[in-house]
Amino acid sequence: MATTTKKELINRIAEGTGTKQVLVKIVVHQLFEEIVTELGQGNRLELRDFGVFERKVRAPRTAQNPKTLETVAVAARCRVAFKPGRLMREGVNGHKPPKT
Repeated sequence: MATTTKKELINRIAEGTGTKQVLVKIVVHQLFEEIVTELGQGNRLELRDFGVFERKVRAPRTAQNPKTLETVAVAARCRVAFKPGRLMREGVNGHKPPKT
């Protein structure tokens, strides 16, 4: 399994659209920034057919230190959940999504 970096994605998008890499990089960074901002405000972000990002809150709990067996209070924290949409599921399962 190979890893694709953000730089490689930017290069592919620039080649595929005939746009300069600098402009694509600005757009990609702005997209990521907007996703983080929306989730930080507690909003749900829905990208039709691609998927849904949403912030979920993990309740506070007590845990145990495995070395000392001492109980430790773990504060509530937020996490990001992603639910894939139709095109994402089809693409991952080997079905080629239609070009738009």
